[in-house]
Amino acid sequence: MIKKIMTVFLWVIHVAAIVGIALGYEDFFYPKTPLTMLYLMLMLALWFPVDHVKKLILFFICVATGIGVEWIGVHTGWLFGSYRYLNNFGVKLDGIPLLIGVNWGILVFITHEIARDLQTNIWLRAAGGASLMVFMDYFLEQICAHAGYWEFTNAAGWLNYACWFVIGYALQITASLFKLKGDKKIAINLYLVQTLFAATLWILITI
Repeated sequence: MIKKIMTVFLWVIHVAAIVGIALGYEDFFYPKTPLTMLYLMLMLALWFPVDHVKKLILFFICVATGIGVEWIGVHTGWLFGSYRYLNNFGVKLDGIPLLIGVNWGILVFITHEIARDLQTNIWLRAAGGASLMVFMDYFLEQICAHAGYWEFTNAAGWLNYACWFVIGYALQITASLFKLKGDKKIAINLYLVQTLFAATLWILITI
């Protein structure tokens, strides 16, 4: 029952944000992104669930990898192109929001679970999970500057998506080696709500 309530609330807060932003209340909703990210992390911890030391270690690996590659990207221009983080993704350490690492962890976990039953071959499963990661990132890149998340000197190019796929692929393989399993319904809801939120906002800001 609690899982259903939390899942419904997950969708409610995202729909409310879309409606609020459409009505012109961007300055209220966008800065609340860190709270939304923490709610996503809570759902992952409670209902995925992250209930074993191996899962905690894997999540830490994903978080550390995410922060590490984002630091390289921001400070060198390698990997993703020339970009910088803005203020709506929460507290930053040396220019990198700590929650971006959490976002990498959540995304690896949920996409791996979605891809896990679609393909039993570890290499193809990793390709499927990494593709799902890139698919969501594509929509996020369309709204990132408008939402105050991050901005590129130029638009995100092919290198950004190629590096996302390669890094995501490596993390998906790692997740398979850790034998990661979780709650598929939660994984699907967490993935869909973020992807549809970004896609809908993209439509709103372009019309």
